[in-house]
Amino acid sequence: MQKRQFLIYGIVQGVGFRYFTWRKAKEIGLKGMVRNLHDGSVEAIIYGNEQQLSVFRTWIAQGPAHAKVDKVIEQTYLGEQDFTDFYVHHYR
Repeated sequence: MQKRQFLIYGIVQGVGFRYFTWRKAKEIGLKGMVRNLHDGSVEAIIYGNEQQLSVFRTWIAQGPAHAKVDKVIEQTYLGEQDFTDFYVHHYR
């Protein structure tokens, strides 16, 4: 199981990006989370095997129909949080 962090830049907030990411992650069988960041980007932390990550990478580079992805940064997730499912982080 690989742990990856994706930072997605472009028009990715206010266009259903988190919901569509959640839906795709559940479809692929990934664990992790997605959330909006204060700088206007979206962060996704993904746990999965190489095949699952490959499908996710291809999808995230395009995003949902109303989004415009300009840049994706992928790196190893170094945090210690473990996930048992995939969820959307909502601000309180």
